[in-house]
Formats: sequence, C-alpha cells, structure tokens
Amino acid sequence: MAKKGFIYIVTNKNNSVLYTGVTSELKERIYRHKIKYYPNSFSSRYNCEKLVYFEEVGRMDEAIKREKQIKAGNRARKIKLIESVNPEWRDLYDEI
Repeated sequence: MAKKGFIYIVTNKNNSVLYTGVTSELKERIYRHKIKYYPNSFSSRYNCEKLVYFEEVGRMDEAIKREKQIKAGNRARKIKLIESVNPEWRDLYDEI
C-alpha cells in the first residue's frame, strides 16, 4: 500500500515568508518546523513555523508532483491558495 502524502505551506509570524514542503507525516514535520529541528534550514532561518495551508494526496509521488506545481507558482498564487481555505492565516497545527 502506497503512503499518502501531504503538501503544506508554513510562514513566519508576519506572514512575509512562505515555505512549501511535502511529507508523509504532517504533524511530525510541522512540529519539527516549530522546534527548528534543522537549525540551518531555510524555514528555521526565516522562522517559518506557522502552518497556514495543507492538503492530503493519495500517494507520495502525487504529493511531490503537486508540491512542484505549487512551488512553480508565484507568491500571489500561493496567497490565493492559502486564503481559499484559511483567509485569516490561522495556524492550523492544532487541527491536524
């Protein structure tokens, strides 16, 4: 059975930096962003720890394809995607 995947976007407290990622374990991955598990990573350096968007995909290969699609978009398209499900830019971590 193929692992499902998640695409997610995290930001900093000012919503000024967006980081798009993919994982098979969403709660654990966002927790690692929050504790800066990888201190030299982009998301740690820019304090991206607030989960503002995620979607579940049936298989990891599909999730990776979707992540590349989102990353290829410009900032305005990412903001539109976030605001389509989370117009207040709330931290969705407690909802997963």
